[in-house]
Amino acid sequence: MPGPLSHVRVLDLSRVLAGPWAGQNLADLGAEVIKVERPRTGDDSRGYGPPWMKDATGEDTSEAAYFMAANRGKKSITVNLTHPEGQALVRSLAARCDVLIENYKVGDLDRYGLGYEALSRLNPRLVYCSVTGFGQTGPCRERPGYDFMAQGMGGLMSVTGEPDGVPGGGPMRVGVPVIDIFTGMYATIAVCAALAQRAESGKGQRLDLALFDSCLALLANQAMTCLATGASPGRIGNSHPSIVPYQVFRTADGAVILACGNDNLFGKFCAVAGCPGLAADPRFAKNAERVKNREVLVPLLAGIFAGRTTVQWVSALEAEGVPCGPINSIGQALAEPQAAARDMLVRLPHPLAGEVPLIGSPMKFGGTPIRHELAPPLLGQHTDEILEGLLGMDAQARQRLRESGAL
Repeated sequence: MPGPLSHVRVLDLSRVLAGPWAGQNLADLGAEVIKVERPRTGDDSRGYGPPWMKDATGEDTSEAAYFMAANRGKKSITVNLTHPEGQALVRSLAARCDVLIENYKVGDLDRYGLGYEALSRLNPRLVYCSVTGFGQTGPCRERPGYDFMAQGMGGLMSVTGEPDGVPGGGPMRVGVPVIDIFTGMYATIAVCAALAQRAESGKGQRLDLALFDSCLALLANQAMTCLATGASPGRIGNSHPSIVPYQVFRTADGAVILACGNDNLFGKFCAVAGCPGLAADPRFAKNAERVKNREVLVPLLAGIFAGRTTVQWVSALEAEGVPCGPINSIGQALAEPQAAARDMLVRLPHPLAGEVPLIGSPMKFGGTPIRHELAPPLLGQHTDEILEGLLGMDAQARQRLRESGAL
């Protein structure tokens, strides 16, 4: 069965991560995604190495692992947007597409006649998705934006990491560019919603996504705590601000995560741990009391956890339905049998590497299952295919554009 968006064509002018992540999601869902890149250099993330992907002999290719993470399922075409004929090519492609994704600075594409107003007149059905650091409005709209900046300015780093005054304390960014990724996810949802609305109205629209906005939205319960109390939450490391115990504990040989999301689970844990008295203690019987008395309870639990190994704890707690788990390395996580069972690891043929390992999509469809068929493309790999097949341009015309510097 074709994917749920197999009727959609996307023109992806974005680079690095947030915009490309949205384009990759749409490709996973079956859309034809045409990635427009700069001649010779391409997407900035093509140069974000090492590490580089390996070929069949174990030697490095020229393809950066970073680029491979956000561009599966796409076709690459090289176009010089500063060249008038390159701009004309993009306009021709946009006229034949349903969605356009871009993450240029505010106003940059308007200078080339490729802004929303110009392209919507050319194609009124076009869904035009702009992804920037701070959006198209507001005093910061012209500032460049990066994930690290958004995590800091948007408040996420203020609640990530250990408290000040303890070893390793201080603000910490999340270990992956989570704001880029979430902005890409929000952009994907917005595009799908705009396409659904277009099916009713027949008209496309402008979508305005910002890293800063996504960071504020991602704060979720922490932001609501601030709004409710007027006080900004602080960093509490691996602990939970509103649930106890919900954190990491050291074991005899490592560490384990315990997540007692309600009083019943805490009671089950105490039974397994051999300390049923704690569940009956008025200071700890209810979650609200455990939160108030965490400074007393947590050291008691820490002493208990130190008496068994991680495997022993996980085995005993899982048997009673108490949420828990080890802290895997990424390699260990990828090797979990669950990852294979969920088709989260795929291998696709690649012109340089022979075959590349990739992470699969987490979206599962019963009626229109996702099929991974295209590895992240080489720079300009599909230029001739797109120009000939979509625009009807013959070899002589394509060669002329190359000689002019448009491609």
